[in-house]
Amino acid sequence: MNPLSKTLIRRLAGLGPRFLPFADAATPDLPLSRLLRLSLFQVSVGMALVLLVGTLNRVMIVELGVPASLVAVMISLPLLAAPFRAIIGFRSDIHKSALGWRRVPFIWNGTLAQFGGLAIMPFAILVLAGAGQAAHAPKIIGYVGASLAFLLTGAGLHTIQTVGLALATDLAPAESRPKVVGLMYVMLALGMITTALIFGALLADFTNGRLVQVIQGAAVATLILNVTAVWKQEIRHARRADADAEPPDFGRSWASFIHGGHAMRRLIAVGVGTMGFSMEDVLLEPYGGQVLHLTVGATTKLTATLAIGAVLGFGLASRILSRGADPFRMASTGALVGIPAFMAVVLAAPLNSPVLFGVGTLLIGFGGGLFSHGTLTATMNMAPRDQAGLALGAWGAVQATAAGAAIALGGILRDVVAGALRDNVLGPAVGYDFVYGLEVVLLLITLGAMFPLIRRVAARA
Repeated sequence: MNPLSKTLIRRLAGLGPRFLPFADAATPDLPLSRLLRLSLFQVSVGMALVLLVGTLNRVMIVELGVPASLVAVMISLPLLAAPFRAIIGFRSDIHKSALGWRRVPFIWNGTLAQFGGLAIMPFAILVLAGAGQAAHAPKIIGYVGASLAFLLTGAGLHTIQTVGLALATDLAPAESRPKVVGLMYVMLALGMITTALIFGALLADFTNGRLVQVIQGAAVATLILNVTAVWKQEIRHARRADADAEPPDFGRSWASFIHGGHAMRRLIAVGVGTMGFSMEDVLLEPYGGQVLHLTVGATTKLTATLAIGAVLGFGLASRILSRGADPFRMASTGALVGIPAFMAVVLAAPLNSPVLFGVGTLLIGFGGGLFSHGTLTATMNMAPRDQAGLALGAWGAVQATAAGAAIALGGILRDVVAGALRDNVLGPAVGYDFVYGLEVVLLLITLGAMFPLIRRVAARA
């Protein structure tokens, strides 16, 4: 091979890490192809989230005429499974399988739960709405069926994500975990964006039959994606099949976890910070339309802007944390970015500046990406080897529960404040501004909770 050919091959080999942000997360034992395949479980989770909080939300209210209050109850049902993520992670830590696996059986069970929920969901929704041939079916069947479908889907996606991240922790060496975390959450964001576009295109000409096809197609895609993700990923160990040893007790394991490494302070910071970044989730688009008088097309772009900011945050955090930076400091930086971001959104109304509003939205996503990446990387790094599932389950339980509660609380507070201060100089912005101001306060509290953790790491260094 001549020198020119060698130079060309070296240049081509260097394109991967340069243009794929997380290509350098790969190691000889965990090549990029295997890592990307593992991350497909996040695509299935993102697809389910888009259906639950986006596509079905609109379809049930607009096309099928289901009352908004009933839709809100159904959409919130998957959150009931979120607090059990710690138990799911713990059980995957100690599971003894005849095949020598810990994580794979739980991912498979979660996949079956999500598949089953999505399989029965369209028929239950049609009965609930009294649409088409389901108009004469008893409504109680629709209520029970829809509740079961949303619960199964929620339980499945929480199980898949918790145990999938634990499996990634098992496979990735400590030095590459920050980039692995970034890759997993970029795949989640890309999965949500891609499936949202696909669902929107498929349901543009809405019919009841098309709704059934789309949701059940998502069920089949869930099965294919997750089986592909875990195929030949987890190493089988014969000792895991030994059922004679007494399994650890969850209470003792939880007590050991919660009293080590300032775990309680970390979980409080995760919960408060997540609430600080989540209250505006259902308010940004209405704020843009009602206060800044933006068009529907313009406000729809806000979701993409928020996602782009999050991807940029994950990318930057992965690059910095892979060099040995403190993940608590990274999470605190995310909270610091969030404070001026929300202030920019608030100031966009009196200045009548859609550009400032867009910049603030981008920074909210960016700060949230830094915060989520920092707290999750800290959890992965500080988790004992035999408690990775428990630690990640606790992080996921707090994060998901706090996000759901914050979204509901944000909407309620906006309505209450706007109703109480109807006659004010701020006009319709007053309810939104109150929520954004509260989010700034929550991020300040998060910084206070993070400070001892940063100082402890600095002292140890």
